[in-house]
Amino acid sequence: MQKPHILIAGGGIGGLTAALALLRRGFDVDVYEQAPELKEVGAGVQISANGTRTLYALGVGETLKTLAVEAEGKEIRLWSTGQTWKLFDLGAESIRLYGFPYFTVYRPDLHSVLADAVRALKHDAIHLDAKCTGFEERDHEVVLHLHSGAEVSGDALIGADGVHSVIRQALFGADKPQFLGVIAWRGVAPIERLPQHLRRPVGTNWVGPGGHVVHYPLRAGKLMNFVGIIERSDWQVESWTVRGTKEECANDFRGWNQDVHALINSVDVPYKWALMGRDPMDRWTRGRVSLLGDACHPMLPLLAQGAVMAIEDGFVLARCFEKYGDDVGRALNGYEDVRRERANRTVRGSAENAKRFHNQTLSDRAGAEAYIDREWNESRVKDRYEWLFRYDVTTVEI
Repeated sequence: MQKPHILIAGGGIGGLTAALALLRRGFDVDVYEQAPELKEVGAGVQISANGTRTLYALGVGETLKTLAVEAEGKEIRLWSTGQTWKLFDLGAESIRLYGFPYFTVYRPDLHSVLADAVRALKHDAIHLDAKCTGFEERDHEVVLHLHSGAEVSGDALIGADGVHSVIRQALFGADKPQFLGVIAWRGVAPIERLPQHLRRPVGTNWVGPGGHVVHYPLRAGKLMNFVGIIERSDWQVESWTVRGTKEECANDFRGWNQDVHALINSVDVPYKWALMGRDPMDRWTRGRVSLLGDACHPMLPLLAQGAVMAIEDGFVLARCFEKYGDDVGRALNGYEDVRRERANRTVRGSAENAKRFHNQTLSDRAGAEAYIDREWNESRVKDRYEWLFRYDVTTVEI
């Protein structure tokens, strides 16, 4: 029995994870990426134990560890005073509880590690400057159309082409994103620019009325990632590559603690994008085509699980093909059945955190202390995170 040849539209983190997992199981894979060179945006990503478990299972965990920071824990800080509450321990505690570490990673480093691993198994698996424009199914194959006019065929197609997925639109029509009245700022800063007390290997969430800030170290402690999310209605461009200014970003966080402004002033280039909400999808699959990552479950960056969900998707997809072999329909529908409920629950959890992080009660110090004690006590935190961190892609029932 000949194993299916699988096409992947999109060479981001999810697409490369799927390619690596499939290649390791002996499937032929080709990845079509629209960019002329393989690179990711210069930003950070958090990889909790459920994600690092997957990366170790794929054989790239130790390589990534040398480039990452193993976070010691997470904390909450109050926007105005800087008062600090411990959220939970990580480091050795993450390994003790879940078997794997919690990494904070520079996106280009993760992307490079995955791409190198894919090319080590099939040197010409990744096709650059290959923008996908659509597809069609013919008899027992699916044909992917490229912007160049070329066509490529395979037994299955995975749309891993992000939040503005061409494959999703061809499958199910245009989506209907809703602007949430919130914009996000992001940037990275050389860590030596920051005060010593901000250089610790922890993930910090500043919470306040109408906004919040997240920062954590990257690239073996050489960089600090900054994300600032603020309620604003005058910017509605959903793109990670629009440059803003430090002055505009600082103005959005006027009145916030001096540590927040030290972070903003240290960032090389601040970028801004509008946050859009999308309803969870009821279906991802049709015929020989399915979706993966942000193409089927885009989520707000408020639960630190967007990249991890795409990594999980890729591994489970490969396990389903391994189980069902040349029965493409069963493999794709089985993959969706395993992943859809978990991914959609994560989408909803991310949306719920928007209200939690931006609550107006946080404007008053006494009210803020009571609110944080209630919303971030040990029991509530476990409810929100335990089910995420304990998930095991290697044993989940297929």
